[in-house]
Amino acid sequence: MVYQVLSNVSPSDQVRGMLGQECQVRVWSPGDARLAPILPSIEGIWLYGHLKVDGAFMDLLPKLRVISNTGVGVDHIDLGAARERGIPVGNTPNVLDGAVADMTFALILAAARNLVPGVGHAHGPSFLHYEPEFLLGYDVHSTTLGIVGLGNIGRQVARRAQGFDMRVIYHNRKPDPVAEAELGVIYVTLPELLRQSNYISLNVPLTEETTGMIGRDELSQMKRTAFLVNMARGAVVDQEALVDALEAGQIAGAALDVTKPEPLPRDHPLLTLENVIITPHLGSATVQTRRAMKQMAVDNLKAGLAGRPLAHRVA
Repeated sequence: MVYQVLSNVSPSDQVRGMLGQECQVRVWSPGDARLAPILPSIEGIWLYGHLKVDGAFMDLLPKLRVISNTGVGVDHIDLGAARERGIPVGNTPNVLDGAVADMTFALILAAARNLVPGVGHAHGPSFLHYEPEFLLGYDVHSTTLGIVGLGNIGRQVARRAQGFDMRVIYHNRKPDPVAEAELGVIYVTLPELLRQSNYISLNVPLTEETTGMIGRDELSQMKRTAFLVNMARGAVVDQEALVDALEAGQIAGAALDVTKPEPLPRDHPLLTLENVIITPHLGSATVQTRRAMKQMAVDNLKAGLAGRPLAHRVA
């Protein structure tokens, strides 16, 4: 049997090898009417990215039996609608925690030590002699790191902070005594975290509660020498407020692996600021991690198509 699968990206050769001959993948994007006639035959959705899948879209696919997401965040999928329709939804948890935590620290270090302007200067025509007072950054070691969202990824970030002799404070919906005992982290309220931290790492999922959680008021509570690192979702931060804070020097800088939208319009003011680093959602972008994510997503897809339980089900 060959299953009909809808995807928002064209499968790589690697993924095609994982899918084998069991799945015929049709690539579709919103507003593309060319595939409309085949939607009633679609039995599975394989997602890579943030294509919105809501109840109305699911109803266009009467044979749909599984939605498999390549990634942890499923804020783009209406899980309630999937449950109502009996459609299992799978994701790829845990396998990307280390890679995202590595990227978090890459951005902390890059922002603190002026890595991007430093590389540009070293490659440019004006670097003709050493200047000891040029591009002075900030120490990372022996400072305070505030982690907003001490989940699987947040814990990995805390582990890496130990190697930099950092004091780690965190904020969750509720304290985590096990993590405190294991990692030596300290629970604080969000206002306390904002006031105390030299670096703030956002590692929360995107929910109604976390949408816009870092806005004007929160930015105003940060130190002028502090850096904000967003590895969560773009919508967790009020980007207009962030632009104003960066332009006014209200905080030292920001490093964003996620934005809203992705990518940003080419004339967006965030792209013009020297005290912000923006990377193209590279959190899990390593050869090893992405391969493992793809395999987990394909395994979830095949299980759902065959009517078996998904190994990693979120709805």
